[in-house]
Amino acid sequence: MNVKSILKKVEQTETPPVKRVASAFSGGLDSCLGVELLRRKYKAAEIVAVTIDIGQGQAELDMAKRHARKLKLTPIIVDVREEFAAEWVAMAIKANSDYGGYPVSTSMTRQLVARKVAEVATSHKCDAIIEGSSGKGNDQYRMHNVFTLFAPKCKVLVPVRDFDLTRLEEEVLCRFWKVPVAETITGGDDKTLWCRSIASGAVDLNQPLPDDIWMWVVPPRKAPNRATKVRLEFEAGLPVKLNGKTRPLDDLIWELNVIAGKSGIGRIDMFEDGIMDLKSREIYEAPAAKVLLTLHRDLEQWCLTKGQVQFKRGIDQKWAYMMYHGEAFQPLRYDLEAFIDRCQRVVSGTYDVKLYKGTMEITKRASKTGLFFPEIRSIKATGFNQKRCADAAFIRGLPFMVLSKRGLDKYMGKKATRRARKKKTAKK
Repeated sequence: MNVKSILKKVEQTETPPVKRVASAFSGGLDSCLGVELLRRKYKAAEIVAVTIDIGQGQAELDMAKRHARKLKLTPIIVDVREEFAAEWVAMAIKANSDYGGYPVSTSMTRQLVARKVAEVATSHKCDAIIEGSSGKGNDQYRMHNVFTLFAPKCKVLVPVRDFDLTRLEEEVLCRFWKVPVAETITGGDDKTLWCRSIASGAVDLNQPLPDDIWMWVVPPRKAPNRATKVRLEFEAGLPVKLNGKTRPLDDLIWELNVIAGKSGIGRIDMFEDGIMDLKSREIYEAPAAKVLLTLHRDLEQWCLTKGQVQFKRGIDQKWAYMMYHGEAFQPLRYDLEAFIDRCQRVVSGTYDVKLYKGTMEITKRASKTGLFFPEIRSIKATGFNQKRCADAAFIRGLPFMVLSKRGLDKYMGKKATRRARKKKTAKK
């Protein structure tokens, strides 16, 4: 690829005047190139690099600091690990977070990161914020929404989008300008304690996935030939003990990621409908999320009433939709969470689970707040006098008796009625 044509594209793109710019600096390709563009193209007088520790691990934090030094920056490190676990991931569990098969994660972190960067930008009197989203993905909307709310006076710079750069063009520019790059997977990865996104937006339709891209998940064929037993205890909708030991939520999730991942749990390969209504093939690994969300749904089904369970599905779906679509700080989010929190008070119990080569089996359940009483419901028990239900069945059937008086042709349609009559005749 010709570097001259890329440089010409950058040179011909108009940019707004800026002085002091806050950078959402992760140390990855996009943020490092953004810093170089601030100096070469935007002519920024000062750059305030902000690195958010959201649980990506010490190795990535060290990389961010190392790349910052090469770019002659000293980043402001903001630790939000506890906030992310206690407020965001906790609610993701209680809300059974799922957007078409994706356990909502990166979409949450982007908005939390954007808020913290916006707060630093405001406190340092910056006139602009730069971030590394592309024009084909979702994060540009998520971060823009949050910047607009928490730093409304700042211009939002998105060079990858605004210069219309492809990933390959970014890499060429970085090599040409000697910008530090540590990307081993095209598209990079985004890791938090809840989920890891791999090569987002860069995976082709039938592209094979090599075994070495996984951090936690062992391919099922390589997983141990013996099942791993795990015990998890929930209180008020959240896991509090793993294998009998009380753990802070973030520590519990990290440990469960390793345990479940070794048994081949947590690989996700799916089509995702993005904010722009464009489909992409997305790859995730989320071992702990797979286990915890499966058990939490089961526990809710046990402990909540039918009305609560059915109504909450819509609440959960809306919560996940809002998080995914960059609406984390809309007032409606907190209204939804008020309902979710209210009904979690009785969602408590203990589960024994066997993990084996990509599968999980619940072997034992225990709860003091569950609503399953076999001595009443089981057909093996007397429970109550069944004759009492005859009158109840008659009353519940009355609306259907009324419908029959109108005639099946008008109710079901003539074709359906004829089919029903033919089946009845054939049986005779």
